[in-house]
Amino acid sequence: MILIQFTGLSGSGKTTLAENVRQLLIEKSYKVEIIDGDVYRKTICRDLGFSKEDRCENVRRLFNVGQNFISEDTIVLMSVINPYESLRNELRTHEFVRTVFLDCSIHNLIRRDPKGLYKKALLPDNDVNKINNFTGISDAFEIPQNADLVLKTDVETVPFSTHKLYNFILDSLPNQT
Repeated sequence: MILIQFTGLSGSGKTTLAENVRQLLIEKSYKVEIIDGDVYRKTICRDLGFSKEDRCENVRRLFNVGQNFISEDTIVLMSVINPYESLRNELRTHEFVRTVFLDCSIHNLIRRDPKGLYKKALLPDNDVNKINNFTGISDAFEIPQNADLVLKTDVETVPFSTHKLYNFILDSLPNQT
C-alpha cells in the first residue's frame, strides 16, 4: 500500500481532500485511514509544542502510526502541515511514501481562514490573542522541491483536486495480483 504525506499550509484543503478521497477509495473497497495532524495533536502529540524539533517529532509520530496501517494493507492519508523539506525527504526514503503538495497562496488562505487562525496570527505582537510561530506567517514553510503531485487548491475546484488526487493514488498503488 502507500502513504500519502500531504504538505501545505493551514486551510489549503488537506483534511477536506483526504476525507473526499477516502470516501471514493472506500467505495472501491480499499482500506483507508486518515491520520489528521489536528486530531493527533489532542492525543499522542499533545505534549508537543510548535518549535522545529516538536513539529518534526509530531510528523515522525504520525508517520509511525501510518506505518502500522501500511503493514495492514491500508492506504494512509497523512494530513499534516509538514513544513520542512528535510523531514519530508526523510519519510520519502520509504518506497511506499508519496508527497502531495497542496499549493495555495497566502493571500487566498488569509481570505478563506476557515478556523480564524490567520486573523490571530496577524494580530499585533502585543495582542494576547496573537498566535506566534504560525506556519507561513511567523514560522517557516519550505516549498517542496520534489512533490509527486501538486494540487493548486486556490485555482482548482475541490471536486477537480479530489479526482486528481484519487487518480494519482490509484496509479501509485503497487500492482495487485
